[in-house]
Amino acid sequence: MSEPLQLIIDRIATPIGEMIVIADHDGNLRAVDWADYEPRMQRLLQRHYGANGFKFEPGKISARLTEAINRYFAGDLAALDTLPVATSGTPFQRSVWRALRDIPFGTTITYAALAQKIGRPAAVRAVGLANGANPIGVIVPCHRVIGTNGSLTGYGGGIDRKRWLLKHESSPFSLEKHYLYLEP
Repeated sequence: MSEPLQLIIDRIATPIGEMIVIADHDGNLRAVDWADYEPRMQRLLQRHYGANGFKFEPGKISARLTEAINRYFAGDLAALDTLPVATSGTPFQRSVWRALRDIPFGTTITYAALAQKIGRPAAVRAVGLANGANPIGVIVPCHRVIGTNGSLTGYGGGIDRKRWLLKHESSPFSLEKHYLYLEP
């Protein structure tokens, strides 16, 4: 039996609530969620690593991670672009999460366009499920995905936070102006 993954759990105050940030000892983000959704984050981690596959250590994550998150909330949107992430999940989920990181801030994409972007145009529902299972919200920007009709569909941190994040990134909500990935 292998040793459980040692994870550092930290908390950061943001304009939209306390954020829980979990990183490994190599400085990779493993999970990010809102404090009011901590039980959900625990369930996601158990799904990804197993019930006994990880162990939390209270502490401070690296200054680089904290500073980048704080800079993002202060308006330096690109501060999150190069933060290292390490996730478990299926190959399909990881492909969706990689594609999410390619969505420029200030833009949105539909679930259908995201499915097309990863080369699986018929997998719209699976893309939605993978988006919802994203363990590293904000940094892996699942909030930038909207409904085909331009609506602000579900977000694990709540629609109000999604709306705030999109406004913070100056993203229009209208379907006519959202970012489409249609190139091959």
